[in-house]
Amino acid sequence: MIHVRNLRKAYGDNVVLKDISLDVPKGAVLALIGPSGSGKSTLLRCLNLLVQPDGGTVQVGDIHFDFGQKKRQPSDAEQACFRTSTGMVFQHFNLFPHMNVLQNVMEGPITVRKHSRAQATEQAKTLLEKVGLLHKAEFFPNRLSGGEKQRVAIARALAMQPSVMLFDEATSALDPELVGEVLNVMRTLAQEGMTMVIVTHEIEFAREMADRVLFMKDGVVVEEGPAKQLIDSPQQPATQAFLSHFHHASQRGAHA
Repeated sequence: MIHVRNLRKAYGDNVVLKDISLDVPKGAVLALIGPSGSGKSTLLRCLNLLVQPDGGTVQVGDIHFDFGQKKRQPSDAEQACFRTSTGMVFQHFNLFPHMNVLQNVMEGPITVRKHSRAQATEQAKTLLEKVGLLHKAEFFPNRLSGGEKQRVAIARALAMQPSVMLFDEATSALDPELVGEVLNVMRTLAQEGMTMVIVTHEIEFAREMADRVLFMKDGVVVEEGPAKQLIDSPQQPATQAFLSHFHHASQRGAHA
């Protein structure tokens, strides 16, 4: 479903992504882990062209883009069309503050996909029920908890009927007691066969839910493998050093 080859991105002299290649089969979950500044979020944003790569190729489904100095850049219309198939959920929820929950979820299907208001309303209610928030349909975002806002953001992304869902640190802005409710929605999507790429520091969630984990550092893929295998028995020293912090934390929690 997702094929990336030799992807590169730089901001001036700062090379953020160096020759990244990856594949995500249809229905699979890939987790991107690594220290801050390793390029994970930039990679995710390149997957739906919020950030335009400097070189390499990106393919999602049947849509393929080839980047480089002498390549034709995708038009605004092509990018907009492409993004409808790649739903993205950000760290900060980006809900429309002047719209209630139901209107937030309806907006994309009405304005982009040209669905009727009745059709969009029905779909939005179904999705809000899916994320456990139908009872908050008339609430405005300022009356929601962080976890509720993020669940609305997930419903809003799903309303565009994407073939792929991208999650950029979807739980990192939440209070610890609210993380679980968002992870439960993501877990349900994975179980239903949604193709997903997740940037996360929730290592145990990545171990449990991802099919594969990709560890990045300094803009390169250091190690990739089956989730449980890579997290439990990392082979590369950089991966071992990074995961040791989480392993020690979980051991301390077990002894507490």
